[in-house]
Amino acid sequence: MKNLSRLAVTSAIALSAATAQAEINLEDNQQKVSYSVGMLIASQLANDFDDLDLNAFVEGFNKFYGGEQTLLSPQEAMAAVQAYQRDQQVAASANALAESEAFLAEMSQLEDVQVTKSGLQYKIIAEGSGAQPAATDTVTVHYHGTLMNGQTFDSSYDRGEPTSFPLNGVIAGWTEGLQLMKEGATYEFYIHPDLAYGPRGAGGAIGPNAALVFKVELLKVGE
Repeated sequence: MKNLSRLAVTSAIALSAATAQAEINLEDNQQKVSYSVGMLIASQLANDFDDLDLNAFVEGFNKFYGGEQTLLSPQEAMAAVQAYQRDQQVAASANALAESEAFLAEMSQLEDVQVTKSGLQYKIIAEGSGAQPAATDTVTVHYHGTLMNGQTFDSSYDRGEPTSFPLNGVIAGWTEGLQLMKEGATYEFYIHPDLAYGPRGAGGAIGPNAALVFKVELLKVGE
């Protein structure tokens, strides 16, 4: 669901809805522009609302655009759409959590995957022999982060340079997981949303309640 503010941009759809069956002359610039606006707005609404009752939509649309009495006040209409959006977000978040937990349950059954008390899952790709960080240390790592479907959302390898950060300043799954490692080690982490970005997500590719997969190479402990 997108923010309701996008709907404000779509108010000009009324005339095209009222004349949907009319003959359209694209040589007429007003009709061409009106038709184009209708297409673009329909595209936006299809992304935001995939289950609109088009009859009710056109009725409310035409009444309001034509200055006639509507069944709802603008305030009531806004409240109804916002409540719908909240319900859709809650449902999407719950579905995402169920998918994440199913994925992690499957991963936990793999022979080489270990699970900590917090639920953090990890696989040792290569052990290290150097220093082992505490939560208060700064570490330097290379990493590659993906979603459950393998889609990459962030990678220091792709950028061509490692990154450094205080270990207590990142997601809980990293804070815990890197303390299991020694310099030179490479682990793969399978991180529950509760140890990552939770129901808020992190914008962009990381949605609400997304489980995350990280390949992490610990290069250095300390500044």
